[in-house]
Amino acid sequence: MTFDLANFLEQAGVGRRLVYLQPKQTFFSQGDSADAIFYLRAGRAKLTVVSPAGKEATIALLPAGEFIGEESLASVGALHMATASAITPCTAVRIERGEMIRVMHVEHSLSEMYLKFLLARSIRAQADLVDQLFNSSERRLARVLLILAEFGEPDKPEHLVPPITQETLAEMIGTTRSRVSFFMNRFRNLGLIDYNGRIRVHKSLLNVVLLDQFTERGTERPLGSGASRVRSKPTRRD
Repeated sequence: MTFDLANFLEQAGVGRRLVYLQPKQTFFSQGDSADAIFYLRAGRAKLTVVSPAGKEATIALLPAGEFIGEESLASVGALHMATASAITPCTAVRIERGEMIRVMHVEHSLSEMYLKFLLARSIRAQADLVDQLFNSSERRLARVLLILAEFGEPDKPEHLVPPITQETLAEMIGTTRSRVSFFMNRFRNLGLIDYNGRIRVHKSLLNVVLLDQFTERGTERPLGSGASRVRSKPTRRD
């Protein structure tokens, strides 16, 4: 029998089983034994970490088609460094560590797919770091909304953000909930998003990320919003 990659990643079988999670249910918790990897078939998930002082931060949002818990393949006895939980109803395949490693060794299609996933995850992590270091919180919020809405995906007739709280958005971009609320209202007033229960992202929001442009600018601009500052030159006296 030939290997069916889609069947392996979507169906229960030897060393793998289907799991269904409702919002806020966890795939695994920080500090748990990392003995299995999950392939997210449908839904949205997030990774959060808690500091020794008890402060929680969201470090990644995961769409369908990605693996969760890749540290499970690193070594025997590894621990999960973060908590993975569902944002929306999720369907996933839980694959035991040994079975995943075995199939990767004998089936090149799976190992190639997994390598591409790791490269994409690494590139995205670097982009997130650059975004955190150099962009304003306003631009970081715009970027997160575009990612959540899967902007640019050809099969998306509407670019809707999955249900997510302003607190979670604030954790992701490193600011306060009140500033997220300020920026969200600003985006809505400028026609960049619709925000009535569900957030609908418009193409014009790309201008905030790519060009730092707004269709208009209000008299009040939040601190740290990345606006260019022009210093007037002293008048030259001859």
